[in-house]
Amino acid sequence: MSKHVCIVYHSGYGHTAKQAEAIHAGAASVDGVESSIIEVSALFDAEAEAWKQLDAADAIVMGSPTYMGTASADFKKFMELTSQRWMEQKWAGKLAAGFTNSGSQNGDKQTTLFQLVTFAAQHSMLWVSLGMMPGNNHSGGSVDDRNRLGASIGAMAQSNVDAGPDVAPTKADLDTAHAFGAHVAACALRWN
Repeated sequence: MSKHVCIVYHSGYGHTAKQAEAIHAGAASVDGVESSIIEVSALFDAEAEAWKQLDAADAIVMGSPTYMGTASADFKKFMELTSQRWMEQKWAGKLAAGFTNSGSQNGDKQTTLFQLVTFAAQHSMLWVSLGMMPGNNHSGGSVDDRNRLGASIGAMAQSNVDAGPDVAPTKADLDTAHAFGAHVAACALRWN
């Protein structure tokens, strides 16, 4: 029986969407795992079919750009729309993971990831970390290393504010996202 990883995300300018697509491809690359991807606006109707995908998923990977030090308003709307599921603890025991993107190297992305961790904990979900060592943190390192931003609790990407999604995030950040998707998928197989 295959496992299902669902990526749910918001992307204001297309950069976080590229990160979501790389995570989706990474999860789908693992034998025995199906992956789907949902943009949060598809969930703004409480009766939307996309809710069934989330409810049936073994792992939910959540992603939002970091705006003003936190998740975007559209992603927050999705979070609030899960209130009934929270009351029922419908997602309890599912795996959860998260990712974010911002214009600055730091950009307070960790705050967004902590917000996603808290959200997952409220739903009694089990958090999956990035699962890779930091890159670009020694003299032999490079901005081309996977995990060049040194994340641990989720995948981080950086996209210059004057660069469109045709050139950002960087290949290193997209390679990190792909590996993260594969890691979450492997965890779904192991855990379930």
